[in-house]
Amino acid sequence: MSLDRTDPEGAIRAAAAECSNWNRWGAGDVRGTMNFLTGEKRRQGAALVRRGVSFSLAQRFDMDGPQKGWRRRTNPVHTMLDTGTDAAAGIQGFPHGLGGADDVISMPLQCSTQWDGLGHIFDHGLAWNGRPAGEVVTSLGDRVTGIETVADVIAGRAVLLDVGRAFGSGGELPDGFAITEEHLRATAVRQGPSAAVGRGDLVLVRTGQLTRARRDGWGDYDGGAAPGLSFTTAGWLHRTEIAAIATDTWGFEVRPNEFDAAFQPLHQVAIPHIGLFIGEMWDLDALAEDCAADGVYDCWLTAAPIPVTGAVGAPVNPIAVK
Repeated sequence: MSLDRTDPEGAIRAAAAECSNWNRWGAGDVRGTMNFLTGEKRRQGAALVRRGVSFSLAQRFDMDGPQKGWRRRTNPVHTMLDTGTDAAAGIQGFPHGLGGADDVISMPLQCSTQWDGLGHIFDHGLAWNGRPAGEVVTSLGDRVTGIETVADVIAGRAVLLDVGRAFGSGGELPDGFAITEEHLRATAVRQGPSAAVGRGDLVLVRTGQLTRARRDGWGDYDGGAAPGLSFTTAGWLHRTEIAAIATDTWGFEVRPNEFDAAFQPLHQVAIPHIGLFIGEMWDLDALAEDCAADGVYDCWLTAAPIPVTGAVGAPVNPIAVK
């Protein structure tokens, strides 16, 4: 797929028409590509657990995160409500020496490792399945495709495509590197049969950008230049019939975007038209090291979002088990 850098509108329109899943599962559908993740696919994924080794794919949720305030996104603020000093001072009001601690956290739901829900992005005022955006997401939240609608389904076979290791220097792609379908396919071939991508899979794409940020500091990780998926992968995302895709970057797609004037155009096709769930800011490094060591690139993954009613995205602590 070639791109005219001067015409993002035309490219988005053409890709949306080619890749649309509207009404594929009926006019009332709220789960999009998660419909591909069937009970049989979960059974197959669970059978991949052989060694019992597990990996959390979540970044930390604390004040040292990547957020810099763009669109009022901040890092988590963690505050204690009751502490050990309160208990020691005897001011908690409990009998027979009992003490305890409680805490609260305040944070945007997309400040660290998270899923984008189907109400997160619109195309010309339309949400997933062709619904008017204003009827889907209001001041009361996403009343149709809120993240809670998939809280019980995101568990199955995951495939790691370590594009950073396959095409990068020292396992890291440079910022601005556009990952094409050819890169994805070549990485899968390089990694072997366990990296074959199919219907209902949860695909994890490692670029190595988080590795670099962990070493050199956050810099512009939040919203700046980054490796990521090319807009031209829209067809691959649609044809493979994957359930979801997640990356180790802030925004999933390559930045700067591949047009002279655009902002996240692949999101504009993938979420409202394909109905695809996108994970961002996942930590794939430890899993990638293990996969490189044993040559097995698929695993069982459970990645349920916190079921915040009506949320258009939510934090997650994904657990991969091999």
